[in-house]
Amino acid sequence: MAYCGATASTGSGGVASSSSHCCSISRLINFNFRSNQLLFSTAAGFRKRQFYVRSEAKPELKDAVTVKQGDASGIEKSKSDAEAVARRIKYHAEFTPSFSPEGFDLPKAYYATAQSIRDSLISNWNATYEMYERMNAKQAYYLSMEFLQGRALLNAIGNLELTGAYGEALTKLGHKLEDVVSQEPDAALGNGGLGRLASCFLDSLATLNYPAWGYGLRYKYGLFKQLITKEGQEEVAETWLEMGNPWEIVRNDISYPVKFYGKVVTGSDGKRRWIGGEDIVAVANDVPIPGYKTKTTINLRLWDTKVPPADFDLAAFNSGDHTKACESQANAEKICYILYPGDDSLEGKTLRLKQQYTLCSASLQDIITRFEKRSGENVMWKEFPEKVAVQMNDTHPTLCIPELMRILMDVKGISWKEAWDITQRTVAYTNHTVLPEALEKWSLELMQKLLPRHVEIIEMIDEELVNGIVSEFGKSDPELLEKKLNAMRILENVELPASIAELFIKPEETSAIDTSEVARVSNKDSVVDEEDESVESNEEEEAELQPAPIPPKLVRMANLCVVGGHVVNGVAEIHSEIVKQDVFNDFYKFWPDKFQNKTNGVTPRRWISYCNPDLSKIITKWTGGDDWVLNTEKLAELRKFADNEDLQSEWRAAKRINKLKVVSFLKEKTGYAVSPDAMFDIQVKRIHEYKRQLLNILGIVYRYKMMKEMTATERKDKFTPRVCIFGGKAFATYAQAKRIVKLITDVGVTVNNDPDIGDLLKVVFVPDYNVSVAELLIPASELSQHISTAGMEASGTSNMKFSMNGCILIGTLDGANVEIREEVGEDNFFLFGARAHEIAGLRKERAEGKFVPDPRFEEVKEYVRSGVFGPYDYDELIGSLEGNEGFGRGDYFLVGKDFPSYIECQEKVDEAYRDQKRWTRMSILNSAGSYKFSSDRTIHEYARDIWNIQPLELP
Repeated sequence: MAYCGATASTGSGGVASSSSHCCSISRLINFNFRSNQLLFSTAAGFRKRQFYVRSEAKPELKDAVTVKQGDASGIEKSKSDAEAVARRIKYHAEFTPSFSPEGFDLPKAYYATAQSIRDSLISNWNATYEMYERMNAKQAYYLSMEFLQGRALLNAIGNLELTGAYGEALTKLGHKLEDVVSQEPDAALGNGGLGRLASCFLDSLATLNYPAWGYGLRYKYGLFKQLITKEGQEEVAETWLEMGNPWEIVRNDISYPVKFYGKVVTGSDGKRRWIGGEDIVAVANDVPIPGYKTKTTINLRLWDTKVPPADFDLAAFNSGDHTKACESQANAEKICYILYPGDDSLEGKTLRLKQQYTLCSASLQDIITRFEKRSGENVMWKEFPEKVAVQMNDTHPTLCIPELMRILMDVKGISWKEAWDITQRTVAYTNHTVLPEALEKWSLELMQKLLPRHVEIIEMIDEELVNGIVSEFGKSDPELLEKKLNAMRILENVELPASIAELFIKPEETSAIDTSEVARVSNKDSVVDEEDESVESNEEEEAELQPAPIPPKLVRMANLCVVGGHVVNGVAEIHSEIVKQDVFNDFYKFWPDKFQNKTNGVTPRRWISYCNPDLSKIITKWTGGDDWVLNTEKLAELRKFADNEDLQSEWRAAKRINKLKVVSFLKEKTGYAVSPDAMFDIQVKRIHEYKRQLLNILGIVYRYKMMKEMTATERKDKFTPRVCIFGGKAFATYAQAKRIVKLITDVGVTVNNDPDIGDLLKVVFVPDYNVSVAELLIPASELSQHISTAGMEASGTSNMKFSMNGCILIGTLDGANVEIREEVGEDNFFLFGARAHEIAGLRKERAEGKFVPDPRFEEVKEYVRSGVFGPYDYDELIGSLEGNEGFGRGDYFLVGKDFPSYIECQEKVDEAYRDQKRWTRMSILNSAGSYKFSSDRTIHEYARDIWNIQPLELP
């Protein structure tokens, strides 16, 4: 591989010492296919080692398929290319050791096919890296705890323009391409929109030829595999790595030490050093990411964790204490077991913090090693921000800031002032949430134990920030100053420097304490005897004098992100305004130039071209070519044909093909039979109260209740047939979200087996929703629900995918819904609900007991409680919608407030769907208006406004 290798050193948590051996994989290992010998390169040349195989035919390297950038002329039509592909697949089927030699079943066919396409990727991958090394241009690094990749095979074949060749080759070998593709498990490296966005960004970065890499963790068991049983959601470990992963290349030559615990000491040179503690090793696993119609192939580097063999306690093992012998291995390996391990326990919190630090430390050590190598003998650290851009995808990688400071100061010997300047010019932060619980806060006590040096650095950053705030606002108005410090400090509930703290001491607090009162409290027996007071009165006074609970000391990671980076960006226009005017308002006033908007986007390759080929062909036909795949502004040309009857006919036919696929899928996965003639109404996303799947299912309950109160004729006249499809995972310890899943499945069991209702209404929960399921459901969707409480969804990206595929949205003015509605037209978006600026007032009104619920909402709640949907006790769930305030009460997400508007809007949906010509026109205009929401546009903006990087295109 043409990468710089770095092996772990035994330094004090510093950057690993690097042993550079950058050479192309073709110079490391060569296959001589004619003689079936494996040639190992040595300093003296090649030495032969007999490589015995059992082979009927011997594929030759000269038949390898190559693709010139932008050359789509004839690859899919060329018989010779298909034959060459078939030979490469046959070669890997025989020589790849993952399967026994007998037969060529689908799992083996998938693995061999993936290995064959990986050959092409590696060639381009090496060329891309060698160009980055040679040009030494600035490179962006995208750090994310999630990368929700989906299946890689079809995406890689499509981006290399080899779909036709591979389809024909596999047909010759007895399989269909789509059957082979279906064998690939989704990589369990993410959960929701955060990870899917990161993966779309990698696709766009490669396609647009930007020098960039992604960094993440290699989770062995993912988040979890979701099962739907009579009890609701159950979780089991993901099995995505059970048969191996043909796309990853384990880089045992690239590893870095990562330290936890220990202590900080001052050396004889005056430098602070972090010593002792627990040491692990992060090992690189690389996944090539190909661009579309380009040779550029970038890298997703995933870290796995282990310890050196020397840490295995052989003496303990031989003495029978096997658990102790393997303890260090177990502690290291579990860091990369699970995405978002439960954090209700101290152990869970510790593991999450270890994950975040592992990602940051290993990635930064790797980045710095690469910077030093490219700089040669003359390393100019002040130029680091001119060569490196680090993007933190949400707050999970926040520890990049103190870790970069630590390496620069403690390992590289740079002064605090210079290190801080370098860090602030290198790092940028994308905010993805306005939810307080998602703006991470870590226990200072836990962080001090786990990362003592980083806490020292964070305390110094906080002190500088405090001094800056005091300098800006002065000391003349202590009340204003205290407000600013409380909002902006990185450390929460931590003492201020004495010179500043004294400003906030009220005069009465400094007066002498009455000594007689102290005596009275300290000797309660004599007090009772001497004073004519009851014991009860004395106890009440004592209770009043008890000190208030000491609030925990916390590290506010989002504040550290804002202070430590040079840019903070939101991910939709309305979200970015909320970030500036609410979440970080004091920071925005302090540093207005730091804040930007970068509306999210999705890749049109995966989300139209590959997942919806029938629609893709129609778009290509009516826009005059496939340029739209790289330039989605061409989609807007569909607007002028929206009323064309021929286009409408083709459009409906493509939608029906996709619906029929989903009919078969639902039957296979859930056992439910649904009608393709019904409207497909879909809500698929992470299960959370703010996303309001509860509003959706209560709307369905209302619909069902109304149907049951009508005659068969009335039902048919009143309601449009619907298949209501849900999908998404509730976090394992999120009890309320799991109750919502349970309600959905219970409603489905009742409704789907009601002979009075038949095909008028079906409710289906798709288990274990993932990217591959999305690629099936989204092309078939006709209505999609994006109904979060206004002001609570940062952006959303599934709304963009649905719109691209001609689905009409029903939603609130939240996240990217606002911009989607502007682009597709107000008449082509079903809008309901309170607006973001109204939410605070509505919650205040509720807390004051002034909210009057709609009678229809009250009826629906009672209907659920009546037992119609089974014996499960829904009091906790329904109770959250009642009362005026308090934990788990008071309808914080305003389901009751928006319910009337929601069901009335659904009546408008029914009316519109009955007019299929109107509905199809709306569908076409949604696809046409989605042109803005390509991740290519988003990445161009990041590259220009935040990272300052330029495209590098391979010849």
